[in-house]
Amino acid sequence: MKKKLIALLLTATLTAGVFGGCGNSGNDSQAAGNEGGNGEGEVTELTFYNADATEDSWADPVALALTEATGVKLKTDYPVSSTDQKVALMIAEQNYPDMIYAKGDAGSLIEAGALIDLTDLIEQYGPNIKKMYGEELDKLKYSEEDPSIYQLSSYAMGGTNYKNSGTAQIQWAVLKENDYKIPNTTDEYEQMIRSYLEAHPKTEDGLDMIGLTLSASDWHWMITLGNPAGYIAEGAPDNGQWLVDENYNAIYKFRSEKVRAYFKWLNKLYNDGILDHEFATQTHEDYIAKIASGRVLSLFDTDWDYADGEKILIADGKLELTYAGLPLTMDADTKAPSLMYQGLTTGQGVGITTACKDPVAAIKFMDYICSDEGQVLVNWGIKDVNYFMDEEGHRYRTEEEIAEADSNKDYAKNTGVGFHAYPFPTYGNGVLDPAGSTYTPQSKETVVASYNEEQKAACEKWGVELLVDIFPQADEFEVPKYSAIWAYTKPVEFDEIGNQLDEIAWSDLISCVIGSEADFDAGYDAMISDLEKAKMGTAEEMLTEIIKERVSLVE
Repeated sequence: MKKKLIALLLTATLTAGVFGGCGNSGNDSQAAGNEGGNGEGEVTELTFYNADATEDSWADPVALALTEATGVKLKTDYPVSSTDQKVALMIAEQNYPDMIYAKGDAGSLIEAGALIDLTDLIEQYGPNIKKMYGEELDKLKYSEEDPSIYQLSSYAMGGTNYKNSGTAQIQWAVLKENDYKIPNTTDEYEQMIRSYLEAHPKTEDGLDMIGLTLSASDWHWMITLGNPAGYIAEGAPDNGQWLVDENYNAIYKFRSEKVRAYFKWLNKLYNDGILDHEFATQTHEDYIAKIASGRVLSLFDTDWDYADGEKILIADGKLELTYAGLPLTMDADTKAPSLMYQGLTTGQGVGITTACKDPVAAIKFMDYICSDEGQVLVNWGIKDVNYFMDEEGHRYRTEEEIAEADSNKDYAKNTGVGFHAYPFPTYGNGVLDPAGSTYTPQSKETVVASYNEEQKAACEKWGVELLVDIFPQADEFEVPKYSAIWAYTKPVEFDEIGNQLDEIAWSDLISCVIGSEADFDAGYDAMISDLEKAKMGTAEEMLTEIIKERVSLVE
């Protein structure tokens, strides 16, 4: 709290020549005319920084409908690279947009006093926000010491996992050749890949098949190299680089002996030529291109990250070269946590800055997105274009629309369907509106109906209705009293240490994997030593305190 007050005092003493990004008169951004917006004939343009965005011209049909309904148009800014430091620059210059999704940098904004407390705005203008979050609204509070609500969560409220890419992915062609056997351990998984490579060393085009590839030359290393270690080795849910024991103690994941064994296994795969020797140097574009070529037998990734490559395969009719998600773990006694529910994810979301020209317009915009009408618009699109109503009054998409969404990598950007849902609040898949329709296009029935020939054949062979029925189910896990650790808003001091730990782990893990098998243990020991010197223990103590405070709020 002291840091926050100091930041506010510093802000007050800045010279008059430094201006906020939207702190000038709002008249410049009021577009007169009859372009809609609550019947007032004017459109309020709000600047919005989205840390996960790409270019958004706000010209797609859903964006235009949002403006028509709310009178708000967003002018979106976004990072131009994975090393973009725009949030840090905003803080240094005290130059903020109206609204912001800062992702992991939210803590810095809060300590700088850059985000406003949304509590009163929600109470006065946010009936749909309150309806969506219900009893979990209090989870959005920053801390016991500071109970302000600075952000609305960017992650789904409730819902069911009808689809999941699992902890590992393998081509349907490989599974079919093994009579759809589900590998229960990494040893079984490895053997399936080895056998297939021996039988099929080349593609039809004469290219070398690749047993396993990863994307580890940039931030994607966290998704493909770091995260799977926790899922597969420890059966741990997604807490970023952290494990949490039964006493709520935080442990930096890579000091785990099971995780160490996982990387030793990857080292063997690398030296045996199973793991792509370019995994650490290829760009993410190269990675997607390899997937799209059909050369890659297996991945350790998540579907949103490799989807662009798969869509090309689908468009080419090469369904057998797309991927089955598997509940893979290192041993049969460990349960894959893919369907585990961790509660409402908090700590990352959309906030309104102190420089915002019209906080009421901003909160009303978000409240509309949280409304039944808004949720249908951002998730389903335009009625009688992207979806239709059946005789029972339920929404549905045509087969042509579903196929377009599955195969066209630009579908969301062109139509706006789903493009403006994240990072704003949303209901989870399977949650029903008052008319009994799901808020999102994904339901059990639509997932089953969307299965292609390969997926249908697997369900029949496995004797299941949904592909995820082969996974350990959500009710097999206890819902933890803390939410996903990776999303927590943490003190800047912790983030500074954590970022340094991740930089060390990224480099040293790659070195361990690509080194000789004889040198692996010495290399891993050296990494642990490097991490300890970088205050790994201090970070663990700090995060443990944060987790225990969160737990105390719900006990």
